[in-house]
Amino acid sequence: MLFPSGEFLFVYLPIVLAGFFLFARFAGVQVAAAWLALSSFFFYGFWRIEDLPLLAGSIAFNYFAGSLIQRAPEAPVSSRSVLILAISVNLLLLAYFKYSNFLLESATALLGVGVKSVDVTLPIGISFFTFTQIAYLVDSYAGKVRERNPLHYALFVTYFPHLIAGPVLHHAEMMPQFARSETYRPRVMLMVLGLAFLAVGLAKKVLVADSAAPFANALFDAAGNQSVNTAEAWHGVLAYTIQIYYDFSGYSDMAVGLSLLFGVRLPYNFDSPYKARSIVDFWRRWHMTLSRFLRDYLYVALGGNRRGVARRYLNLGITMLLGGLWHGASWTFVVWGGLHGAFLVINHGWRHLRHRIANRLLWSESPTLRPVGDALALALTLTCVMVAWVFFRAASVEDAAKILLAMFGSIGGASPGVAETGPNNWVWLAISLAFAIIAPNSQQMIDGRLRPRLERLAASPASDLGTGAAMGAT
Repeated sequence: MLFPSGEFLFVYLPIVLAGFFLFARFAGVQVAAAWLALSSFFFYGFWRIEDLPLLAGSIAFNYFAGSLIQRAPEAPVSSRSVLILAISVNLLLLAYFKYSNFLLESATALLGVGVKSVDVTLPIGISFFTFTQIAYLVDSYAGKVRERNPLHYALFVTYFPHLIAGPVLHHAEMMPQFARSETYRPRVMLMVLGLAFLAVGLAKKVLVADSAAPFANALFDAAGNQSVNTAEAWHGVLAYTIQIYYDFSGYSDMAVGLSLLFGVRLPYNFDSPYKARSIVDFWRRWHMTLSRFLRDYLYVALGGNRRGVARRYLNLGITMLLGGLWHGASWTFVVWGGLHGAFLVINHGWRHLRHRIANRLLWSESPTLRPVGDALALALTLTCVMVAWVFFRAASVEDAAKILLAMFGSIGGASPGVAETGPNNWVWLAISLAFAIIAPNSQQMIDGRLRPRLERLAASPASDLGTGAAMGAT
């Protein structure tokens, strides 16, 4: 089931939501939590029921491993040994299902020896639930796990609003919410905010992302078997730049909204990333929960910035390469991650240089020229992001190179089969991009503007919306 589908919005969601609060009211909060966990398993199994044993087995294994790590003094083996074994099992499973054929194909190309591919189907959301549980294991080893209820753990991993498209959740921000009794009481204000997030997310996905998709598909589908000209290349890449932002941001808004209906607050995953004036700033705004995971559990584990400038830049590059591979088993994703790693290294290097000579630069101190510098920085950042998106979307590195050559090369003639690049399409794409750059984002509109108004309304004597204190408890 997709979030924007009728079967989800008008059948699954009302049944699960009603059952959650009815069970909480008449059977107790543990029954309600079990209902929500079972409903999340059903949601996952609806995609492909054969993957349910893998998800259930992964949850059982990691909870048991986490318990052994947490009980290190009484355990027959050291917590470090359990941690290494558990992480290895998780990564081996992920490698088998997601990367086995990629590794075999790469070995074939490198060694020139034919190797038969593995007949394996990628389980939905395996990267999300694997990384989520690895973080839990690492935090168990570090003594950071406080809430250990197995039902809440299963719900934390399977919770349907995030299971397929994120965000990447952290146990410390989720499991305590499932343990609070107020989570299981319906609150009108939360539902209003949740419906607002859900509506905004649906609009982003259905009205903008799905409308931009045909223009992007036309370019990237054509790139494999015909030439494209400069206008077509920029038109298709701009369309994909808009599509991926509104699609991913829309799903994240829908996840936040759906979760608020159940009284649970998910972390925000986007903060207007196309407003970024540097790649460093972009990664603070784009897929924020993945950036947090990569920073806390990979970059820091590699040594972070504690071992000198050269090692810091190497760690950045490795982190982004692996972050690219996390998105998909293809060299295009490796190149995408490598590009962002290189952009980040250049960005950090430039910041270091700028700090050393900033007082000598006229524009750095000039209020008049500062807006010009900001505009140029935004344009350069967005251009770098768009160049990287070409590799993220293209079917092969060769197709991506062909599109980039068209974007920055000579203007050719129109190509049959590529989407029409008329003035109306350009205007629509430009407006969609401008809205992402200029307009307030969903949390600014809903949490920043709508929520205070609801709280003021709730504080009035005649209101039945609940209390501001109850709202703040989320």
